[in-house]
Amino acid sequence: QVQLVESGGGLVQAGGSLRLSCTASGRAFSSYPMGWFRQAPGKEREFVAAINKSGGLTNYADSVKGRFTISRDNAKNTAYLQMNSLKTEDTANYYCAASNSYLLPVTTGRVNYWGQGTQVTVSS
Repeated sequence: QVQLVESGGGLVQAGGSLRLSCTASGRAFSSYPMGWFRQAPGKEREFVAAINKSGGLTNYADSVKGRFTISRDNAKNTAYLQMNSLKTEDTANYYCAASNSYLLPVTTGRVNYWGQGTQVTVSS
C-alpha cells in the first residue's frame, strides 16, 4: 500500500512552466513504476507520462513529448513532472499514479494507486 500526494499545480500563462511533485508514503517508493495522468472537465482521464522503478526508462504521450519531463528521486520518495511550453489545452487536473506491476502505468488499467490530483490551469 502506498499513499500519493501531489503538489505544485496552479495558474500559469501559456508558454510558461510548472513542476508537479508527487510524494509517496507507505511501502517502499522505489518498488513502484510511477506515472502522471490528467483529466479535463467532460473528458476521460488520459495518460501523460510514466517512469520505471529506477528512473532509467520513460514514456510520454505524443501530446507532451518534448515539453514535459518525468523524473523521480527514490531517496526523497518523490516523482516529478516538469512541464514547459504549456498550452491552454494542458489545462486539467493532474493525477499521480503508481503500479504494483513491473509494467509502466501507461493506461488507467495498470494503475493500482492514485493521488487526489492537483489542478493546472493555463491561460491564454
